[in-house]
Amino acid sequence: MTIPVDMLEKQVVETLKTIYDPEIPVNIYDLGLIYKIVVSDNADLEVDMTLTAPNCPMADELLEMVNYKLKALPGVKSVTVKLVFEPAWDKSMLSDEAKLDMGLL
Repeated sequence: MTIPVDMLEKQVVETLKTIYDPEIPVNIYDLGLIYKIVVSDNADLEVDMTLTAPNCPMADELLEMVNYKLKALPGVKSVTVKLVFEPAWDKSMLSDEAKLDMGLL
């Protein structure tokens, strides 16, 4: 059974919101670490993400967790997670919810 692309994209976002940066108590989606999500018609996923700092000691673990959790979604055929650093992450990329959680609003 094939899941419609829009439903799968919603599931991807919901799943990314369950992954937290170990140093900041906010999920990686609301932190603004996810730059691009592409869901193909045949359920292949491509995700571009960044880190709050290029030398983040948890980089490998975060990438592995994103890959693992997205591959576990029903109907997903493949997952490609690409780490990018352009544009560089900054606090303006935080969602309003993240800003509230961090006391910035």
